Amino acid sequence: MSLPKEDQSLAVRADIATDRLSRARASIARSIIGLDDVVEQALAVILAGGHGLLVGAPGVAKTRLVHTLAVVTGLEDKRVQFTPDLMPADILGSEVLEEAENGVRAFRFIPGPVFCRLLMADEINRASPRTQAALLQAMQEGFVTIAGQRHDLPRPFHVLATQNPIEQEGTYPLPEAQLDRFLMQIDVPYPDKVQERDILLATTGVEDAQAKPVLNAEELLDLQNLVRAMPVGETVLGAILDLLERARPDRTVDTEVREGVAWGPGPRAGQALMLAVRARALIQGRLAPSTEDVIALAGPVLKHRMALSFAARADGVLLDSLITRLAEAA
Repeated sequence: MSLPKEDQSLAVRADIATDRLSRARASIARSIIGLDDVVEQALAVILAGGHGLLVGAPGVAKTRLVHTLAVVTGLEDKRVQFTPDLMPADILGSEVLEEAENGVRAFRFIPGPVFCRLLMADEINRASPRTQAALLQAMQEGFVTIAGQRHDLPRPFHVLATQNPIEQEGTYPLPEAQLDRFLMQIDVPYPDKVQERDILLATTGVEDAQAKPVLNAEELLDLQNLVRAMPVGETVLGAILDLLERARPDRTVDTEVREGVAWGPGPRAGQALMLAVRARALIQGRLAPSTEDVIALAGPVLKHRMALSFAARADGVLLDSLITRLAEAA
């Protein structure tokens, strides 16, 4: 039985996309050793059209990963080191008064580093809440307003922000409403012994292998449209809805959630999970997501959208383990 024309076209597009993404991952692997799950999740964030929060100790290749993704996807990237004295204008840009040769004065807008396609916000929790809010508004709206004038950001536009989970002195933790703007929180772990051996040999010699460009901005926009066009079966949709219901303390039938979770995920979490599971399926060469994708991405999508109560933390409850159990039950 042949596929309908629309489905056949979608299948052909997916086959081409799978090949391109396979080449992209191979190019990333030239520069990033190990971290397969992290790379997959970061790619899924970009394919889903969202923003990611990378959480990991210093030296685990967060910066290298962001720059490598920019090279492979063909996106112009910029990096901003967030500090307590960083102001919104340092990110968004500002207007300066200039005088022409004829004596006429006029304001000219000087774009800030946010005007790129892939922005790395390094240690975002070290900037003041005002500066954090300015960036997060740009992430959500896709434009900035300076002196009453709207300035559109390029498309696609993605932010990959980083946080150091070890050193919290002098930081400004992102409020829950702003954390919700990130499609995923991606934990970047230490490498295992075998991976670390390969890293040492690859990065301390005369040559350091670099990733090569594979995609460009236009192709990436097409891939993002393809992700949104991918079908989601009722089984997967039901698993996402059940997971969200179980994770909300005022709706759940799960005793541990009702007594140990301070607040649960909102509707944006469901939207993020719907897009993320499609993106993961496409990366792995499948035309439609499965419940396995829901289980795999439940943690990255939900962990920054939920919080344990003080009593639950004192009892040693781990949010990652709780989310995994809820996803498997859904």
